[in-house]
Amino acid sequence: MNTQEAKRVLETALICAQVPMPLRDMRGMFEDQLAPDTLRSLLDEISRDWEGRGVELVALSSGWRFQSRPEMREYLDRLHPEKPPKYSRAVMETLAIVAYRQPVTRGDIEEIRGVTVTSQIVKQLEDRGWIEAIGYRESPGRPALYATTRHFLDDLGLSSLEQLPELDLMGESAAAIAANPAQAELPVGPQASLPIDPPEGHVADGLDASADPSASPADPLNPPQPAGEPGEPISPDPDAHDRTAQP
Repeated sequence: MNTQEAKRVLETALICAQVPMPLRDMRGMFEDQLAPDTLRSLLDEISRDWEGRGVELVALSSGWRFQSRPEMREYLDRLHPEKPPKYSRAVMETLAIVAYRQPVTRGDIEEIRGVTVTSQIVKQLEDRGWIEAIGYRESPGRPALYATTRHFLDDLGLSSLEQLPELDLMGESAAAIAANPAQAELPVGPQASLPIDPPEGHVADGLDASADPSASPADPLNPPQPAGEPGEPISPDPDAHDRTAQP
């Protein structure tokens, strides 16, 4: 198979793929007859071919995919007028803390927020596929350590955690940024928005409904260090997914 035919096959597979396609699947499609350098060169060519169009080819945490450009969102949203799921400020603050301070336990999150983190909050984020338990801290009770997933990065249009914006660049609360990063104008990638809307009528102080109303939440942008000393042993979770491999 010549290079142009391989490029045609690869482009077709990427357009038809329902989920981001990792490089190993691309190599398998060609029965490993294409060298990795050749494959990446073809991806670069396809990306250049689609410049200036409403769709672009991007590399995400779990693979490569075609996606609409941000400026097309306004029009595409009109095709799906139903509102996406909404999450509370407490949920989004928890997600922001996990993203920037991972791995963390529920106790770490509670220390940073200054209020109780209910099991329901953690479950919502796990059910959405944005966080997962990757191990257990070797301390009394062996609490689970939470970290973000590849799916979380894919939803933000990022390929790695290093592409998250620096905290000192943020002018809004972590919850507001997580709820609508596109409006915050953050440099977080070509598809920088979680598929959620800010909750209507959310509590301004960010307190969970089950939390003590007299408590004041800590600033999630300048949180204290999580409990535990550097180098503290962690028990791995054998069921946790590998979140570090690049596409």
